Amino acid sequence: MSLTFEERKKTIMGQLLQDEKVQVHALAEQLNVSPETIRRDLDRLEKEGLLKKVYGGAVKARMDSWEPPFIQREQMNNGAKTSIGKLAASLVKEGETIMIDNGTTTMEIVRHLQNRPDVTVVTHSVPVLLLAMELFKGRIIFAGGAVNVNQQSVGGTLTEAMLQQFKVHKAFISVGGISLVEGITDYDLNEASVSRKMIERAEESIVLADHSKFGKTTFANIATLQDISMIITDRECPADWIHQLREKGIEILMAED
Repeated sequence: MSLTFEERKKTIMGQLLQDEKVQVHALAEQLNVSPETIRRDLDRLEKEGLLKKVYGGAVKARMDSWEPPFIQREQMNNGAKTSIGKLAASLVKEGETIMIDNGTTTMEIVRHLQNRPDVTVVTHSVPVLLLAMELFKGRIIFAGGAVNVNQQSVGGTLTEAMLQQFKVHKAFISVGGISLVEGITDYDLNEASVSRKMIERAEESIVLADHSKFGKTTFANIATLQDISMIITDRECPADWIHQLREKGIEILMAED
C-alpha cells in the first residue's frame, strides 16, 4: 500500500531535521515511489515554507540572517521566556558564580534571583546589568568593552579578556538558532564570540531557547551541541526535537507554562 502525502512528509521533514538536506532519488527509493511524486511533494512543502528546493533535492528553509533589535525582541514569546528564566534560576545553587549573556530570555533569570545575595552574576549585557542593579542583591561584575547600541551589549577583545579572568559554575547562553548539524548559532558575530568565551569559562553551559529557535541556523557559530551541558525550552518544543537531542545525549528541560 502506497504512503499518503502526510506519511511521506513526515519522512522528508525527519530527514531534513537530521541532515538539513534531502535528495529526490534517495527519497524515491526509500519511500518506494517515483521521483516525480517526490518532486511534487517537495513543491508542496516549499509552498508551505518548510524547505527550499535545490537541484536534485531540497534543503531546509533559508537561513535567518537578521534579528530584530533587543527592545523589539522583549515583546516576543513573553510567557515562554518567563517560564524558561524561572526554571534556569532554580538551577543556581548556593554560593555559585554565573555568567549571563545578552538575551531577552536570559535576562529573565535575574528576576528570579533577586533574593539570592549568595550568588555572583557576571554579564556583558546592559539590560541584564540594569535589571540586576535594580533587583539583585548579590555581587554584580560587568565585563566592559566596545558598545553595540543595537544589541544593547558590549563585546570585543576587552570583554573577552575580562571573561578570561573568571572560572564560573554556570553560563546561561541565549541563541539565535539550534540545529542538529550546525549546533548553536547567533545573528551577531561579536555576540557569538562572547557566548563562546562564556562557555569556555564555565563548568556547565546551559542554553535557554524558546521553541521558535529550533531548526534555525543563523549567521555566526557559537558552539557544537556537544559543547553544551543542557537546553531549557518551553512546552511547545516539537517532540521530534526532544527525541533527537536526547538521542545525542543532550539533557533537555521543559519549563512549565
